[in-house]
Amino acid sequence: MKEHFSKLLTIALLLVSWACSENKEQVSEAAKTYEWVIADSLDLDFLGNPMLTDVSPDGSKLVFFDQPSSKILITDSEGNLNHSFSKVEDTPDAYGFMLERPGFFRGEQVAVFGMNGLFIYDLEGEMQQKIPHPESLGGAGSMTFIGKSVETATLDGKEYLIPISVRPRNSFPGEQEFYDTYRAIELVDPDAETMTELIPFEEGSHFLNGKGYIQSDYAPAYEAKDGKLYIVHGGDPKLYVYQLRPELAALDTVIQLDIPGFILPEGKDRAEFQEGHIEIRGGTAAFRNIHILDDLILLNYYAGIEPAKSQEAEALWTSGNEEEARAMYQKIESEVPKGTLIYQLSDLSYLGHVTQPDLTGGRTYASGGGFAWFQKTPDPDVEEDFLRVYKMKLVER
Repeated sequence: MKEHFSKLLTIALLLVSWACSENKEQVSEAAKTYEWVIADSLDLDFLGNPMLTDVSPDGSKLVFFDQPSSKILITDSEGNLNHSFSKVEDTPDAYGFMLERPGFFRGEQVAVFGMNGLFIYDLEGEMQQKIPHPESLGGAGSMTFIGKSVETATLDGKEYLIPISVRPRNSFPGEQEFYDTYRAIELVDPDAETMTELIPFEEGSHFLNGKGYIQSDYAPAYEAKDGKLYIVHGGDPKLYVYQLRPELAALDTVIQLDIPGFILPEGKDRAEFQEGHIEIRGGTAAFRNIHILDDLILLNYYAGIEPAKSQEAEALWTSGNEEEARAMYQKIESEVPKGTLIYQLSDLSYLGHVTQPDLTGGRTYASGGGFAWFQKTPDPDVEEDFLRVYKMKLVER
């Protein structure tokens, strides 16, 4: 019974920098007030449980992943399904267990990061390229959020892909070596078919305090634009800004992020970790995604569930009160602060904060074409055979 409750609380189981030139702290004295305003919406007619993973830079195409059927769906901006394909068979063009959800690449391609490597397909599902992992993985975990996918970066006029790094590096979170050698992302050169691991835990990181941490504690949120990489290591509320070059990331700026009620991951004794065991918890406080809309940087966060409340709900579940436990968990989840911090792109000045729209259940979102794209929370009392997506603009009140 305890194992079943853990599945309710978790998303999934098993599944060279230079010196910093500047440090900033979030300043809120002149914070502005923002809100999300619906500009348009679309309905995707599809029986299943599709999740929006990416929007093309011009906003003309959307890509979804449907977990039940393992189908990748590509629509236009009005929700018309133009392409769909699945790659779950034991074939040379199958990505294997999905580590990063599908993201657009070079306009008319889709990139998927899986246990079998990084795969690039055309919109019809024909494999264009496979880039293998630089080392054997063994096991790896996957985190699923709306709008979270393989990212891209343009450096010196050339396009690169940026997935998370899942290399084991001959260590695991119960050893100091894991934290010393950890790298958050891979910079992938599709032309050379190389992956370069980048972005360590910098000096002063919460995850270098001697405790042990699970993957959802430190899983990165990141975005790249104009030769810069913006990244937060999950539950450590610091925004790191790097000058990004092929095979090199130079740390430029660190900004301390201040969120009332944000629960820093406690960590645990490293002796409790077992090699080969991967754990991901859905209630962990973290920055889950970063978006750039026009001249704004948006840091999408989830403040986390208090461990004591999780333990209380788990105790109900293990005692056999499953319905009561579900109701308690839903109440706990609804009370978790969720929102977005807003920064000016040009000078990294703090502008304000915006909460998630109520009709989206506080969940994450995608971006593209100068808009944010939110999935509507399904109505539990009404059977729906479509998915509604809201196209929203961030406006100052």
